[in-house]
Amino acid sequence: MDTVTRRRFLIASGVGGAGVLGLGSWSIAQLLAKSADAEAAASQEPVLVLVTLYGGNDGLNTVVPYTDPAYYRARPELAYAPEKVLRLDERLGFNPVLRGLHQLWGDKRLGIVLGVGYPRPDRSHFRSMDIWQTAAPESPANTGWVGRWLDGTNSPTETAVSFEPVLPPLLVGQTRAGACVSLKGLKLPAGIEPGMISALGQAEPNEPDLVTRAATGYADLLRVDQLVRQAEQGGGQSASPDKPEALATGTGGGNALVPQLELVARCLEARVPTRIYSVSLGGFDTHAQERLGHERMLKQLDDAVSAFMRRISASGAGRRVTVVVYSEFGRRVRANASDGTDHGTAGPILVLGDSVTGGFHGEQPSLTDLVDEDLRAHVDFRDVFGTVLGSVLAADPAKYLLGYEPKMLPLFKAA
Repeated sequence: MDTVTRRRFLIASGVGGAGVLGLGSWSIAQLLAKSADAEAAASQEPVLVLVTLYGGNDGLNTVVPYTDPAYYRARPELAYAPEKVLRLDERLGFNPVLRGLHQLWGDKRLGIVLGVGYPRPDRSHFRSMDIWQTAAPESPANTGWVGRWLDGTNSPTETAVSFEPVLPPLLVGQTRAGACVSLKGLKLPAGIEPGMISALGQAEPNEPDLVTRAATGYADLLRVDQLVRQAEQGGGQSASPDKPEALATGTGGGNALVPQLELVARCLEARVPTRIYSVSLGGFDTHAQERLGHERMLKQLDDAVSAFMRRISASGAGRRVTVVVYSEFGRRVRANASDGTDHGTAGPILVLGDSVTGGFHGEQPSLTDLVDEDLRAHVDFRDVFGTVLGSVLAADPAKYLLGYEPKMLPLFKAA
């Protein structure tokens, strides 16, 4: 393909800058196209799996303060009776549907960070999630904290992979970005063949840097798609991509988390050289008739994460995997008139893995000492992510948290 034609195609595609580096409707196949040495090295590296719960998970009905009279006064129809909760200690218990996570708690493979939030909380879904993913609560940022880590380590695209419908801001850096892998496979435009994409990925002499970066993005697109698809073919059961429950969604729908975590497990078993995976489950915006809807979402989370942890433990990959489950905010303390809850502030973060120090971390917020009728956050979410950066990714947290110096939490066992 001549340089002029190639340049025109790349420019016409509208792809450029950091966006092309996350060009990302990859499918799975090329994550496996690595040398044996690269696979062996990857098999020894710690891996981080970030599970985003979109919509604002109700932390008070996830980790239930079952001995607190204020909980029952604030939520007479939504509160769980003490005999129904799965007890974690003498004060707090899990929602009754979280049986798999309760077992992991008993196995001391689950840490719960209580009362997590950030200063001057924003109750907009979009702004608050942007804050969590960019780790920039003071002012908007155009890079995510993982993306900045990709920049700083000069990592290839397959180092961070999202199985969500679109690439989250979390994985976007200034010069690097992760890959977005579609569960349904790579969809090329009509008339475009893989061979043409391969040709577009070949560098040409004396062309602008932006065009070269765009070409690299197209090459990466095919390579990671092939890698993940090969991992997908490696065995195991998966929901069919043609069924609605297999479709990834950031706002609700079926249990998209099951097929996403199945692909993560397959990639781990195939020694794919990915260090960070991003998956998600939507549907936690429980403004009305919360009880049944929230239980349904928590059951989906519990089924997916518990099955994933069992599978990777059986394969041996579990020794190097840390799973972090978070949402953009919690819910209000008091139930609303529709038997639901409205946007709130602080909530719990779940951290799972063999290297995790099981138990509670942080302080459960008071249900009576409130700020504008909302919970006071006692732990800044950047302290959690900073601890993960330092412990799992062996990074200097402040370098990737825009200068914020996190308080390192005792979330991980000493090496």
